[in-house]
Amino acid sequence: MAQRNRSVSLKPAKSRAALTITHPNAAGIDIGNAVHYVAVPPDRDDEPVREFPSFTVDLNAIADWLKVCGVDTVAMESTGVYWIPLFELLESRGFTVLLVNARHVKNVSGRKSDVLDCQWLQQLMTYGLLSGAFRPTEQICVLRSLWRQRVMLLRSQGRHVQHMQKALTQMNVQLARGAMSSICRRP
Repeated sequence: MAQRNRSVSLKPAKSRAALTITHPNAAGIDIGNAVHYVAVPPDRDDEPVREFPSFTVDLNAIADWLKVCGVDTVAMESTGVYWIPLFELLESRGFTVLLVNARHVKNVSGRKSDVLDCQWLQQLMTYGLLSGAFRPTEQICVLRSLWRQRVMLLRSQGRHVQHMQKALTQMNVQLARGAMSSICRRP
């Protein structure tokens, strides 16, 4: 097998496009089940990375702090269902919120802490390197939640009937056999 000579032409550094800041007022949030780590641009606060618990009062504190820091765009990782309350709160407060896939952001080695994760999200969002996942309108989200609840209830309906039948049988209340046998025995 003959080897091919390939010449790789590298473009000069001058022709490569430099990264430009597209969202100067961006924040990054690393979502967790107990705490959320929030990073704002370093020039906005003496403490540009803060840790907030995940209770409702703390979610409101996040939104208030982001407003004080002049943030208008927020990137957050989609972790389980923990992102939903904060996403909805920030969106209702007028922020542009992008939900990003954690797998797309985690491909950089060396970032092993939540603080570094939220800073990395903030930096990527600042340069416009993140795209948000599809999020349907509020009406569709409500309808989807109701539909999922209905499906779950219908799936569990059969098990509940079986549990009631078993409990009645253990108490020697035999509705199915008793009703039919008493009808058949009557003169």
